[in-house]
Amino acid sequence: MSNTASLPLPRRADINPAPLGVSILLILLGTWYLAQNVGAKLAALYVVGALLGLSLYHAAFGFTSAWRVFIADGRGAGLRAQMLMLAVGVALFFPALSNGTLFGNPVTGLVSPAGTSVIVGAFIFGIGMQLGGGCASGTLYTVGGGSTRMIVTLAAFIVGSLIGTAHMPFWTSLPQLKPVSMVTSLGLVPALALNWIVFALIAAVTVVVEKRRHGRLVAPQLRPVAGSRWLNGPWPLVAGALALVVLNFATLALAGRPWGVTSAFALWGAKAAAAVGIDTAGWAFWSTKANAAALAAPVTHDVTSVMDVGIVLGAMLAAALAGRYAPVWRLPLRSFIAAVVGGLMLGYGARLAYGCNIGAYFSGIVSGSLHGWLWLVAAFAGNVFGTRLRPLFGLEVERVKLGGC
Repeated sequence: MSNTASLPLPRRADINPAPLGVSILLILLGTWYLAQNVGAKLAALYVVGALLGLSLYHAAFGFTSAWRVFIADGRGAGLRAQMLMLAVGVALFFPALSNGTLFGNPVTGLVSPAGTSVIVGAFIFGIGMQLGGGCASGTLYTVGGGSTRMIVTLAAFIVGSLIGTAHMPFWTSLPQLKPVSMVTSLGLVPALALNWIVFALIAAVTVVVEKRRHGRLVAPQLRPVAGSRWLNGPWPLVAGALALVVLNFATLALAGRPWGVTSAFALWGAKAAAAVGIDTAGWAFWSTKANAAALAAPVTHDVTSVMDVGIVLGAMLAAALAGRYAPVWRLPLRSFIAAVVGGLMLGYGARLAYGCNIGAYFSGIVSGSLHGWLWLVAAFAGNVFGTRLRPLFGLEVERVKLGGC
């Protein structure tokens, strides 16, 4: 997964015409098909997904690499960008969720129970982030960007998600709190103030740690954005953070709930298993009304699935515009093993924790859900452990020289 805090890859002068044409064609055809056969809102969400993929790729907005370089090297630019994203996010989401409607349409947050399954699942997910080489959104956008290794991670992610649904009754039977919304429990203004204070404190900690380690802030070296740079990339991290917030808010307006990613992986796994004769419909997880309906319906009717496909195609478009779409099919054995193990952990952990870095962390926190904060702490601990495991699989842990740039 791209490193949010390292130097950007040099951009080629030309574009990649074949993947550019394919991605544009599939985005247009998908939008037309959904508008004609499913509905205008789902077609719009498909486009939002494509814009998310483009934004993630051009800003190299990685949750995994941002956490890794802070853990291993004390560089906090990626984490500070995440705090900015969350700070703007709660300013947009909390009033709408407190009101219960947005542009006249009912909206709800992603608020889930906080308890044992979140702690265990997020910790497992954190390890998987570092071994798999990406998070949920990172896996999708790097697959779209041409990373063949991440195709392996994604396949294992889907399998791990399916296994997680089989084990969910056990994990949900363990101690956990009822879903807690800070917007509802504290009120709009106190909830906003509390969250902004915590975001500021986390950003301040990254500044202190980075200055102690390097003597100054080690900023990503990007030239000022001008002309076609918005189209070809790379974007500053701040631009990526703001784009993700706005597009998540658009998701809330269109879908009635915030952006999520990994529920689609579980659905794809369940449908694939059913196709080869496994009775997933009889599992407790898939017998609930909402999950049973999703399993029975075409995948083109599932909001998360449609947006996930859009993310892949949007990232493919961005990589082609940047002239960097060049898949490499050779994969060292240790890296392959790490991708499989990491993907399985990502999928399993996401199911246990009621979401991933998007559904539980980003969208959970901007929903005011207590479980989002619990997820952050447990997943960060998992990332610490996972970062230490990376060299065993021949994976890089990025560092800069002390005092260097």
